[in-house]
Amino acid sequence: MLEHLGSLPASLNSPSSGDPASAASLHNEHALWMQQVDITPFDFSYLGSLLQQAFTDWQQQRNPIPNNAATIFNVWDTEGVSVGDPYEDVSMDVSLTVLRCLETGQEQSLLSSDKHGQFHLLAIPLRSRSNKDMFAVFTALIYEPNQYETSEALVRAEASHYRTCFYRRFEYIFMTDLLHAHEQSAREEHRRSILFQIVQRMHDNMDVDTILDEVFSSMDYLYPTMRITLFMSQDQSSSNARIKPLLVHERGEDICVRSFMEGRLIVVRSIDGENRIIEVGLPLKGKQGIYGVFYIEMNDELMEESDLQLITMMADTAGTAFENAKLHEQSNMLIQELRLINDLTQRLNKSLQLMEIFQFAEQEMLGMFQAESCCILQMNDSTNQFEVMSSNVHQLRRQSFPNNYGIAGALYQSEEPLIMSNYLQHAPFPSQFMDHTKSLSLIASPVRVNGEVKCVIMLGHTQEQFFSYDNYRLLQMLVIHMGLALSNATLHAEVRRLANLDMLTGLYVRHYLDNVIHERQAHEFCGSLIVVDIDQFKQVNDTFGHQTGDQVLKQVSDIVVSSVRPEDVCARWGGEELAIYMPQLGIRQALEYAEIIRQRVSEETRPSVTVSSGIAEWSWMDEKVSVESLFYRADMALYQAKHGGRNRIVLEEQEVTR
Repeated sequence: MLEHLGSLPASLNSPSSGDPASAASLHNEHALWMQQVDITPFDFSYLGSLLQQAFTDWQQQRNPIPNNAATIFNVWDTEGVSVGDPYEDVSMDVSLTVLRCLETGQEQSLLSSDKHGQFHLLAIPLRSRSNKDMFAVFTALIYEPNQYETSEALVRAEASHYRTCFYRRFEYIFMTDLLHAHEQSAREEHRRSILFQIVQRMHDNMDVDTILDEVFSSMDYLYPTMRITLFMSQDQSSSNARIKPLLVHERGEDICVRSFMEGRLIVVRSIDGENRIIEVGLPLKGKQGIYGVFYIEMNDELMEESDLQLITMMADTAGTAFENAKLHEQSNMLIQELRLINDLTQRLNKSLQLMEIFQFAEQEMLGMFQAESCCILQMNDSTNQFEVMSSNVHQLRRQSFPNNYGIAGALYQSEEPLIMSNYLQHAPFPSQFMDHTKSLSLIASPVRVNGEVKCVIMLGHTQEQFFSYDNYRLLQMLVIHMGLALSNATLHAEVRRLANLDMLTGLYVRHYLDNVIHERQAHEFCGSLIVVDIDQFKQVNDTFGHQTGDQVLKQVSDIVVSSVRPEDVCARWGGEELAIYMPQLGIRQALEYAEIIRQRVSEETRPSVTVSSGIAEWSWMDEKVSVESLFYRADMALYQAKHGGRNRIVLEEQEVTR
């Protein structure tokens, strides 16, 4: 109705001053403006209720017809339908008279009779204020013939009175609508102001949790009775109890899943007893995707369409701010990850010792991921088992496990990393690591060296869902660099091993043996050195050639290695001379091994050769303990064996002949 009423006076929204004259002037201005407000033909079809309300007001205010005249009043709309008390047995004449009044726009009069007797019908058109458009017909049915002339003037006065009641009711409804519109406008302005402040606070912040908390606090402020929960579709740890994971496979096709899958607002209305409930699923989305769904529940009577629009705008703003903050967080995290990777790579590559690399990696991994427990295992190619190389779990240290056992075995078979949020619920295999540490959360990854899985790293925490997907992804990047460091250390160890080996015999070289003996003398109590020389080796070379001589030397070396203990160190001392250091073994015990070597050489070599040996020992009680002294004494014993007839063993300062 308001769109046909013209512009409002400029002073309608202006505050009045305290001056009585000004207040009176303002009142007169408003009254004059109200008198100019009118209905138009566009409003006629909607006036039924207004005509009826005005008719009730008029009945309560009117004066009765004098001389007790029997008069029945009524009001008819532009469709010829009565809105007042209906006549009993309305005659065709009455209806036709009302229609003629509507058609001609002129006052109509009728003399007729019905079962109550003769009557005089007077139909008076009611017109609008400004354009004089007829919007209703006022009728009076008078049954006192002698009162016709007197009653006509009074009927016209009643019609005028009714028209006044109509416009009072119209002005009241108009002002009610006007105040409602004003209140609505003020409320919308207030909401826009709040929304602007919310948007500003969200976009001024680059912290994901703070943005989500801002959404909840704003919703609570605007709608205190609203129950709101945010179901997040991605990894988002938060202390806010109203932020929960969106488990699509568990929720089925409920409103949250539908809103998330379709990416749009979904509203469901239902009745719970006497209460009308509205449920709203509203996606939290940005340009790059949907991050979660707001689930809102409240009384339907308190929710208007404008409220839904405002909530949608807030959710859209929150989605954009959340995405910006998430991108900012990811950028900082990526920078931090690159720094960690760079630092870890540099520090790993500084060490070429495998044990140092394992121990350093354990310490760094515990700090980076805030894990409570760590275990690093390495595949032993000779035993085909995983050996614990470094761990802060003392029960696992120096343990070995088959390559098909537990988490390490699973990673060895699949060659894929693993993340687990609750080991007790989703444990597909046994694990001593998880059992000893009572961990629920786990991230683990295989470490490849030259394309093959050689190590496994496991990180655990007793808190459920502790590790995030970002932790899982970072671990995969770190193990690549750890694999490179292990590869470098392995290559370096192999180069050092080859540098310490004699290429012909496969025995260690003399300088390596010197270093071993020197280190052993610093930490042990005793040891023996056997120096073995092939008798008349030059004659073998001259007779059979140097290639055969090399084969004989290799045969003797193999006999030496297979005749002594695993912890003994065998080396080529020079030419056809070999040396065996036997730690923690006295000279008499070393003699037994030397005799075995002497017998086997004479029996197993082809062409057959013999060996002579000299043996010396040291103990911590000696006045002078040195590598040079030990070698000198063993060499002197060998010299005596060679000049004493060969194929014999000589102990320092004594001889044993076979």
